[in-house]
Amino acid sequence: MENTNFKYPPTRMEDIADDYHGVLVGDPYRWLEDDCSPDTAAWVSAQNELTERYLVGIPFREKIRERLTELWDYPKEGIPQKKGGWYYFARNDGLRNQSVIYRSRTIGSAAEVFLDPNTLSDDGTVALNGLSFSDDGRYCAYSVSASGSDWAEIRIVETGNGMLLNDIIRWVKFSIPSWDADSSGFYYSAYDAPANGDEYSGQNRFHKVFYHKIGHAQQDDVLIYADDEHPLRYFHGSESHDGRWIFVHGSEGTHGAEILFRRKDDVTGGFEVLMPGFEHDYEIVYANEDRLFLMTNRDAPNFKVIAVDLLSSAKSFTDVVRERIDAPLESVSAVGGYLMATYLENAVSAVWQFDMEGRFVRNVAFDGLCTSAGFTGGADDKETFYALTTYTSPAAVYRYELETGLSSLVSRSETGFDGGAYVTEQLFFESFDGTRVPMFVTHRKDMSRNGRNLLVMCGYGGFNISHTPAFNPAVIMLLEQGGVFVDVTLRGGGEYGERWHHAGMLAQKQNVFDDFIAAAEYLIAEGYTSSDKLAIMGGSNGGLLVGACMTQRPDLFAVAVPQVGVLDMLRYHRFTIGWGWVVEYGSAEDPDQFRYLYRYSPLHNVRDGVCYPATFVTTAEHDDRVVPAHSFKFAAALQRAQGCGKPVLIRIERDAGHGAGKPTSKRIAEQTDVYSFIFQNTGTVFKL
Repeated sequence: MENTNFKYPPTRMEDIADDYHGVLVGDPYRWLEDDCSPDTAAWVSAQNELTERYLVGIPFREKIRERLTELWDYPKEGIPQKKGGWYYFARNDGLRNQSVIYRSRTIGSAAEVFLDPNTLSDDGTVALNGLSFSDDGRYCAYSVSASGSDWAEIRIVETGNGMLLNDIIRWVKFSIPSWDADSSGFYYSAYDAPANGDEYSGQNRFHKVFYHKIGHAQQDDVLIYADDEHPLRYFHGSESHDGRWIFVHGSEGTHGAEILFRRKDDVTGGFEVLMPGFEHDYEIVYANEDRLFLMTNRDAPNFKVIAVDLLSSAKSFTDVVRERIDAPLESVSAVGGYLMATYLENAVSAVWQFDMEGRFVRNVAFDGLCTSAGFTGGADDKETFYALTTYTSPAAVYRYELETGLSSLVSRSETGFDGGAYVTEQLFFESFDGTRVPMFVTHRKDMSRNGRNLLVMCGYGGFNISHTPAFNPAVIMLLEQGGVFVDVTLRGGGEYGERWHHAGMLAQKQNVFDDFIAAAEYLIAEGYTSSDKLAIMGGSNGGLLVGACMTQRPDLFAVAVPQVGVLDMLRYHRFTIGWGWVVEYGSAEDPDQFRYLYRYSPLHNVRDGVCYPATFVTTAEHDDRVVPAHSFKFAAALQRAQGCGKPVLIRIERDAGHGAGKPTSKRIAEQTDVYSFIFQNTGTVFKL
């Protein structure tokens, strides 16, 4: 729907430009990078007021909100974990802002509340983002974040009496407590406290590993590892199951790792390099009796499991679970004397069970196009738990007997819609360079391919992250209205191993956008939709995907929804932990990498007078992962350049961040606005 009289709040332009290797690049909206300035606050308020005025005028907005609220209102239960004779699990009875942690003595028996994050704030914006129990189950260290920030505080509760201890650990980021062998303390990673005003946008430098002993103050915590020569690295500490060894996992970004180690009782010696970085990935699976198990892509693009003898001077490794050429290994856990390996077979979960010597035991049988999660536990456990989900069914939780391979249902969510009315099919299409690319297409079974269906297409395509079947109540609302939901398995993800990942990163990033555009053209050619009914959506790196595709092919899409997107590819590495993405994207400080970044950077490819799709940019005030300046500057540039009456709006969420821990009420509100905008700008009438 066009509105030729659309009037945007004025956005000041300044005469700022940078010289990138002889190329002068303007940056007129740099002042919007200052998230603490009164000018930025005024701009945010004006933009939000405009967006709300537009949304209020959509006649079916409240009906969408009502239906989404009904669809969200179903009981949800998480995967149990057993500690200290209790089974702990998350449960949400429907519309609680945050799930509550319960515990019971046996599976299926009456449960009691252990921890209720909803009591931590009135509006649900303080969220639980991690739980870690000591091995004996006596203590639980949990981390909480406020308003969606990545900053976390760790608190400790004594599980026997529920008493909250005085221990509080602040300025933690990207770290879950890792307990020592005797349950007297744990390792965690933190930064120095940021300067006032830099909490949400300042660059994070010098990640350090500390050891916290229960009952002590944070200032007394022992510094385990720091690297003063490399401020832009992540470090995480852990201990072997028997307490003999301490490990430090280091990385320079989102892939590539280094493993350091030392004997725990060698307090005078430093750490040695066990697996040098940062050419390959290494993930610690399990360590006990001087033997360390690692998941790695060293000499194995689809990943494998290796074992290292820590007492051997050569530090050579042996293959335990060999690489599968036909499917990448996505994750592996050690539980009850077994290795549970999750593979991706054409982006669908498949789990194989091995003994600790790598001998195959059995497959875990699943039906249909689904995603599995779980299969964790302790070294002495006889059981483990997992969940299965699809695009049209929320997670069902199962108990798995390790010795027999028998699965039994623990819980299944009952929803208020008929999942049997819909179907998910996996289709394959050819991208521009001939690469065969899959997609998941979900729709009503009685859908007609007449080219007039509203279709929402999403993707990610980066960081070795796989897009696999997942449930979302908002998608069900779309399907009920006769819409089609498409999830494209793009290069850059991990669905087909490291080769697939590398084919969509650095100088090959354009392949990701080409795949997405080719998917849209295929869906139109096959009659699933048409350009005036096609909406694209993606978050974070997926927001970059949407921004790049809408600026490269503005004619192809009716609506674009870049959510918390990475949109300024020349300056992203200057904020918070953006430096960690340089291994994936490259840096404008390198002349060769600048050239390809500049070619596709969404912000720098907005052209005056082009008719861009109706665009709904979403971000949040406290997003300290992808700072909101990306979205601010992109929206300002689009509003100035838009060559037709299609609206360009930005929705800036208060008291929220990148998305993790967002309360239910805010999720419903955001999805209401997103789908109201999509329906309105594709000429789709919401049917009551």
